[in-house]
Amino acid sequence: MLKVDAHDKTKLIDPLFAAPGLRFWLMLMGLVVVIGWGVYMYIRQVALGLGETGMNRPTYWGVYMVNFIFFIGISHAGTLISAILRVTGAEWRRPITRVAEAITAFALIVGTLQIIIDMGRPDRLLFVILHGRLQSPILWDVVSVTAYFLGSVTYLYLPLIPDAALLRDNCPETAPAWQRQLYTLLAIGWRGSRAQWARLEKAIAVMAVFIIPVAVSVHTIISWILATTVQPGWHSSIFGPYFVVGAIFSGIGALFIAMSAVRKVLGLEQYIAERQYRNLGLLFVTMNAIWAYFTYAEHLSIAAGQQTEEFPVLAAKLWGEFSFGFWAMVALMAVAFWVLVVPKLVPAAAERIVVFRPRYALASAIAAALTLVALVAPQTLPVRASLTEPTARTLGWVLLMVFLVGVGLGVSSWLKARLVTASVISAACVVVGMWLERWNIIVPTMTHARLIPIALYRPTLTELSLTAASLALFGLMFLVFFKLFPAVSIWEVAEGRVVEEAQSKVVIPAPEPSETRRLKRWGLK
Repeated sequence: MLKVDAHDKTKLIDPLFAAPGLRFWLMLMGLVVVIGWGVYMYIRQVALGLGETGMNRPTYWGVYMVNFIFFIGISHAGTLISAILRVTGAEWRRPITRVAEAITAFALIVGTLQIIIDMGRPDRLLFVILHGRLQSPILWDVVSVTAYFLGSVTYLYLPLIPDAALLRDNCPETAPAWQRQLYTLLAIGWRGSRAQWARLEKAIAVMAVFIIPVAVSVHTIISWILATTVQPGWHSSIFGPYFVVGAIFSGIGALFIAMSAVRKVLGLEQYIAERQYRNLGLLFVTMNAIWAYFTYAEHLSIAAGQQTEEFPVLAAKLWGEFSFGFWAMVALMAVAFWVLVVPKLVPAAAERIVVFRPRYALASAIAAALTLVALVAPQTLPVRASLTEPTARTLGWVLLMVFLVGVGLGVSSWLKARLVTASVISAACVVVGMWLERWNIIVPTMTHARLIPIALYRPTLTELSLTAASLALFGLMFLVFFKLFPAVSIWEVAEGRVVEEAQSKVVIPAPEPSETRRLKRWGLK
């Protein structure tokens, strides 16, 4: 019988065999209801045709394609991030690898379903393989996504084998027979021998190296589906790295949210500590800066080119019908950067200053907001009627800056001591912002195509319902998986303790002074 640490057994194993509570069943029922409604709307769409969506000629892609790119992007949260951290020997990764790898597998399943949902004739799906052309990026995408999914499932399963064996050997007598059989099947006879450990470590190392180029190729090929066309706004050589950076960026955001939810619900604060948030936050801020650079470079080239077909797409984003989504994306990314970076720059003695105290800063922001509302009100108000239009506009901008500074100072002081909260807020902004980024890439070009300059597209109830059902399916798989398996890899955490203990006993001698080394070299000492 395999033994496990008593604390790990209490926190990671015993809850898996406890009866689900009311909160679990309510969440399960809510997710199933949303999925059921989505299934009904999909059957209705298949029966009535894609006319039930907002897609039309030439807008053949809409929310479904946005969802596809989005979910494939957040799948990079697990396998790619976990693999890179494993290859580089980052020991702090151990408590979050299971959550990251689960996100990858589930996001790939939901993302692939978006292609089937987007097809008017899903029965012709196999035609891509049976009659596909090797020079078509769509066939490349099918091959790369399939390889990525198989590799991700394998990469999720291999580290799960020792934990399945622990669950098999520590299964209580009151546990259902099917649960015991499930763990026995997944453990595949694991007994923890030296030969088994050697083979497992080698297999995980091989998969970690293999999955990195596969993950990069997936989002690169997805970008090529767009970039190899001549549609305005897509024909760009920067799309490959731009999509990969965006995928890793949104993947880290999804990982922040998922690991925070697991940490809070399952009470795993001792395992997923602030160390993981600090180190992952450094990667997050770095990817934020790289994404901002690529975004600026991509739109700058279009603005400078002033091409007849390209510029209307940019204009639609900057001040046209899609400007709200574009600037909302920019604002969310700026807020995400602010939340993670600025609070750390606030000095410890800042709360002694009145303007840095949250209540005073937020009070000044509220006062500025109320005054700003009065300025933009109709001329019938006495305050508004006494000011000329230029004066009101100038004062409005000043008050807006006061409002933003007040909110920024107040929130920064409050978030300085709340790293987990700051990480979740930043991650939520990025996840929403990256969905909008995919929207800003797909829809403006489709509505300003080369052959038909201007078209309209508005998502319908069918598309919104299927999007909600996709998110619910992702949450349902997450909920069920972590009810059956530990959210933290037990053997990896135990191995990490051994490594840390061994490293703490290693004594590194201090370097000798240069004068002593020189005397020894000449044999004088």
